[in-house]
Amino acid sequence: MPENIAIDVRNASKCFGNLVAVNNLTFSVPESSCIGFLGPNGAGKSTMMHMVYGRCRREYRDDSSISVFGYDPVDDELAIKYLAGVVSQDNNLDTELNVTQNLMIYAKFYAIAPHEAKPRISRLLEFMELGEKHDARIRELSGGMQRRLVIVRALLNEPRLLILDEPTTGLDPQVRHAIWEKIRQLKKQGLTVLLTTHYMEEAFQIADNVVIMHKGERVLEGPPRDVVNEQIENYVLELLRSDALEKLKEKAQRKNIRNELSRDVSMFYAQSLEDLQQLTETLAPGDFILRHSNLEDVFLKATGRGLNEAQ
Repeated sequence: MPENIAIDVRNASKCFGNLVAVNNLTFSVPESSCIGFLGPNGAGKSTMMHMVYGRCRREYRDDSSISVFGYDPVDDELAIKYLAGVVSQDNNLDTELNVTQNLMIYAKFYAIAPHEAKPRISRLLEFMELGEKHDARIRELSGGMQRRLVIVRALLNEPRLLILDEPTTGLDPQVRHAIWEKIRQLKKQGLTVLLTTHYMEEAFQIADNVVIMHKGERVLEGPPRDVVNEQIENYVLELLRSDALEKLKEKAQRKNIRNELSRDVSMFYAQSLEDLQQLTETLAPGDFILRHSNLEDVFLKATGRGLNEAQ
């Protein structure tokens, strides 16, 4: 494996009884980069992450392998846990303790001596803009502050790999953007990041490469901007007024504009903005949205637009 590859996964699979959670997945992650796993619930994202850091074992096959900085999770689970920091979906902080007490207890799990832990905690709290909260009780912290504190906790052991499982779910946009900026800074400092998220914009902002999964399999992979440019038309018209649909469909067919139904909203896709603008000539401003296509459009195209399709 090349020295600059942090994670190398070859033909990894995982079954739970008759359920194939991950099917023959292959990918690699260069050091100091972020890979984002996207997919509906049950797509296999979390299972794949658990295999990487040893929480569950892949199916044994001669052609299957996982390497994390040269370690195999099957044989070297503890070594991988020591070089990784994990931000789980739940904050699971001790609400009876204050910020510093929470972090000092966690430092003991990694055998970090108190004289080393204290300045490290102070530095990380400042980095995540929590320096004034070192004595605050967990109950006194907002949801965004608690989430940033969990990231501080994951960085305590100075990991080479940061695993982020839905890191900004439920947070307001300002906090979310602040966390994205911190993750970008951590990458520049040499940290490798493994991300799962339901926020397409999050993956677009911080992932160098995305893997879109569906029913345990990889359906698309590549840099986010390349995936959008290659897999979807440039512009999207969202029709919010259903009674105008049939007339617009006729016009769209004449111009070879693709039409899809996403729940109750009809979507028209075209390479030319002018073609879509012509479709809107008989519509009032509140009847439609005209915009650039994005990663979410690619995701829905690849995995299905209805809830039943995404299960």
